[in-house]
Amino acid sequence: MYRFSNTVIGLLNLLTLLASIPIIGAGLWMARSSTTCANFLQTPLLVIGFIVLVISLAGFIGACFHVACALWLYLVIMLLLIVALLGLTIFGFGVTSKGGGVEVPGRSYSEYHLTDYSPWLKKRIQDPRYWNTIKNCILGSKTCDKLASWTPLDYMQNDMSPIQSGCCKPPTACNYNMEAVMMTQDSDCYKWSNEPTLLCYECDSCKAGVLEDIRRNWHKLSVLTVTMLILLIGIYSIGCCAFRNARRAETDYPYGENRMTKVRPRWDYHCWRWLHDRKEQLY
Repeated sequence: MYRFSNTVIGLLNLLTLLASIPIIGAGLWMARSSTTCANFLQTPLLVIGFIVLVISLAGFIGACFHVACALWLYLVIMLLLIVALLGLTIFGFGVTSKGGGVEVPGRSYSEYHLTDYSPWLKKRIQDPRYWNTIKNCILGSKTCDKLASWTPLDYMQNDMSPIQSGCCKPPTACNYNMEAVMMTQDSDCYKWSNEPTLLCYECDSCKAGVLEDIRRNWHKLSVLTVTMLILLIGIYSIGCCAFRNARRAETDYPYGENRMTKVRPRWDYHCWRWLHDRKEQLY
């Protein structure tokens, strides 16, 4: 039983060490992907992957070779990671709790409104510098080129991604007849242009489509963080036992130091002892 926790923590950290490799690979792939234009997902994924890689390596070395300082560093970083993951999970669920699309009658796709999302996401997406970066990324991904050859029937029958629905076409309620132009319509109706480099990239519906895409991806990340959080809490608990075993292995007491000390007799013991000795002398 002495080495049981060390063996378990070594095996678990070997598994998490191997698991961190596809996590980092997924983050790098998403960072280079042309379809992911916001770093809301890949940046936390890369950070989580690298931290898990480092602490798993430290925990594996400390548990297998009884290096107490490595295990101490492992437990400290593990605790910080658990707190960070818990905060990221709560924050992720908080900012992505609002949103979602509105079904369009007679269409297979949904449309999205910027007012339906959390204030933090809206503030971030409305930053001109940040939005220009995302807009250029969408243009480079040629997301809207796929809709250029669509017929009116295709718009009736085919589904669209949130970005396609918000950026590649005007809102369905827009009416561009001469009589309707004089009427009050959604502000996005006046931002639409047939120019391929303009389309509806400055529309609020386009920003809402990007936020919806981020919201869906962030929900997937939250599932990952919850799973990792449960796993790390279990490994941390076993790691505490492994750290105690490693400390014992560095001393001459592998099963725990005997910490008992001599007990100083009380004053009444001396009185009793004196009386007992006097009685022995008399008899």
